[in-house]
Formats: sequence, C-alpha cells, structure tokens
Amino acid sequence: MASDNDSTGMTVSLPAAQKDYVKNRATASGCSTPSEYIRRLIHADQKAHEQEDLERRILEGLDSPARQMTAADWRDLRATLKAKLGKRRKAP
Repeated sequence: MASDNDSTGMTVSLPAAQKDYVKNRATASGCSTPSEYIRRLIHADQKAHEQEDLERRILEGLDSPARQMTAADWRDLRATLKAKLGKRRKAP
C-alpha cells in the first residue's frame, strides 16, 4: 500500500504566461520548485475543503433535534475525536 508521501508524476499543460507565473510564485513563496508550490496550493485547497465540511457538519448538528447525551454517548464521542485528532497529528 502506498503512503501519502510516495510521489508520482503528473503532467499539467499550462499556457506560457501561467507557467511563468507559477515559477515566479514558487520562488517568491520560498518553494524550491514549482512542484512544491503546486503541492502547497493543493494542500491549502484540501484544508479549505475540510473546513467547509466541518462547518457543514456543525450546522447539521445544530439543526438536528436536541437530545440528552448519556455517559456512553460522551465516552464514544471522546474516543472518536481522539482517534481522528491522533491521525491528524501524525500526518505531515
């Protein structure tokens, strides 16, 4: 099974003006290569998507009917959150 750090190639065709822009932005932002700059853009997009998903889920929860949380509910919630946060802390 491949890890998240395994790299693979991908070819993207850009007009010359965009290619120059990417090269210039990569240098200006401290990236060592245009590929690193593109990876940063994709990572930022992924984070934004995760944030949007979280906000959507929070709104769904706020709009759902209220119910009393039991001790078992809290225990399950804590375990689920610890597992998710533990995975995120280990990710680069």
